[in-house]
Amino acid sequence: MIAAIKPAGANTRGLLAYLYGPGRHDEHLDPHIVAGFAMLGMPDPGRDENATLTELARYLDEPVRLRNGEFGKQVTDHVWHCPVRAAPEDRYLSDAEWGEIAQRIVEAAGIAPTGDDLGCRWIAVRHADDHIHILATTVREDGRRAKLHGSGLRVGDACREIEKDYGLRQLKKGDGTGSRRPTQAEMHKAERLGWDEPGPEWLQDRIRAAIPHVTSAEEFVAYLEASGVEVQIRRGPSGDLLGYAAGRPGDVNEAGEQIYHPGSKISPDLSLPKILARLESSRPEEHPTARRNHPSTPWHQATDALDTFHTDFAEDSHAQAHITALGELLEATAQTAPAHLQAELQVASKAFARAQRSQIRAEDRAAHVLRSAARDIVHTATGPDGSALAALVAALVWATIVAARWHEAKHHAHQADAARQAVQHLQTAADLALAPTLAELTARPPRDEASRILAGDVRAAVPDHAERILTDPAWPALATVLADAEARGHQPHQLLREAAAQRELTTARQPARVLITRIQHTGRNPAPNRRAEAARRRSTLAASVRVRQAHDGQFPSAATTPTEQQRRQRR
Repeated sequence: MIAAIKPAGANTRGLLAYLYGPGRHDEHLDPHIVAGFAMLGMPDPGRDENATLTELARYLDEPVRLRNGEFGKQVTDHVWHCPVRAAPEDRYLSDAEWGEIAQRIVEAAGIAPTGDDLGCRWIAVRHADDHIHILATTVREDGRRAKLHGSGLRVGDACREIEKDYGLRQLKKGDGTGSRRPTQAEMHKAERLGWDEPGPEWLQDRIRAAIPHVTSAEEFVAYLEASGVEVQIRRGPSGDLLGYAAGRPGDVNEAGEQIYHPGSKISPDLSLPKILARLESSRPEEHPTARRNHPSTPWHQATDALDTFHTDFAEDSHAQAHITALGELLEATAQTAPAHLQAELQVASKAFARAQRSQIRAEDRAAHVLRSAARDIVHTATGPDGSALAALVAALVWATIVAARWHEAKHHAHQADAARQAVQHLQTAADLALAPTLAELTARPPRDEASRILAGDVRAAVPDHAERILTDPAWPALATVLADAEARGHQPHQLLREAAAQRELTTARQPARVLITRIQHTGRNPAPNRRAEAARRRSTLAASVRVRQAHDGQFPSAATTPTEQQRRQRR
């Protein structure tokens, strides 16, 4: 059951005309009052042919007129409107049941507190089977204004209790961090103009898409404008940017003026201060092009960053920061991935946006590496090769699963659901990304004897999952990956252990595919020569000792051994 409190209005008679009218598409049937502050003597134009809308409006507005006449200061925002709708699969509710539900909602909101005879005047009008509209005037009988601060959360809590008591579909409790739902007017406008989504949702997509590309407030505004977004900014006396509002071109009011929405109203995490906090935590020390000689691509670096994603979850503020940055990395990947993956990745990114925010305040600096990875990806001119992309998307799947589990442990129901929805689309994208690699690997399997030896490595390295791996249709491809890695000097059983440690396999749908992406990522370079590494460490240690001794004025001659020097010092 959803109760959507609308912005305060000023025209009681106008709202009644809508509630008792035919509706925009003749969907209003038999409008009538099912509950009210004082049913006895209250006119109901739906049941009494002699009652009028004007009479009912005057009846509801009486405390408002008395207050305005007594105090002189006019109250103009006095109309409280709250549609209450049952889920499509819910059972039919009688007028009496809807009346009881309305009573509980106005009590929770503060319109008519329990046991308070001087509350506000209100009615509940039913003109369809599945919903009612509650209309109240927010001046009490004693002339005071109703205390409605926080009414949305209280009404939401009341709806969760009503669902249990009446056997209705049970929704999850809100936490005040969700994006504003489009109004009916916004949805109808989008339909009329042929838009795929209402203006605020369109704006949210563009704002989130901009974040990985920019490093400052001015860049942020410029990027939005370049993306076709109308931007209205607010500056302080110093010229610093203090706030912004965004508008969709063509979204105008009746006077033909552009409609703007403040960032914080589009989504709670898109206010300018919150965006700036994230940008400051991800400012690169160097431009990504300065790293073009780095042996790893940004795609590999992003996968490396995700390898340690779960290690900084001990503090809630750090965990929330990493999850927020994960959303930015998802957005960056969706923007730059090949065309055949973009649809699934974009849907995953949009779904995950709800998981990026909770009531836990994020310590944004903790997620610097992930944000840098997102920024590097969107600034990379060339796309990833197949195996790098497959490894990154597989790592995104696992990181999103980790995020869902953390939200679930913290009882963040909406965020956990959003992360799970994102996982479904990411898994589809991961299958698409890996398909060409699988086809190439399967076409050149190792010889039978080599495959048997590698199967033994699997049983030794991951005994608990060996049978699932070896019966996975992707096992021949995994055997090829292991053989290739062995040819580069790696130990197959060691790579298998490391891959299984990075990503638990119990919940993996296809464990062989998970191991393929992990091993291709970690085993892409030749194995280091252990003797050469040991020699390098010894020479580095000796050099550091000489530098330290020179600093202390004790640098010995080339012919002097440490033992001789120590002997001279003792003399």
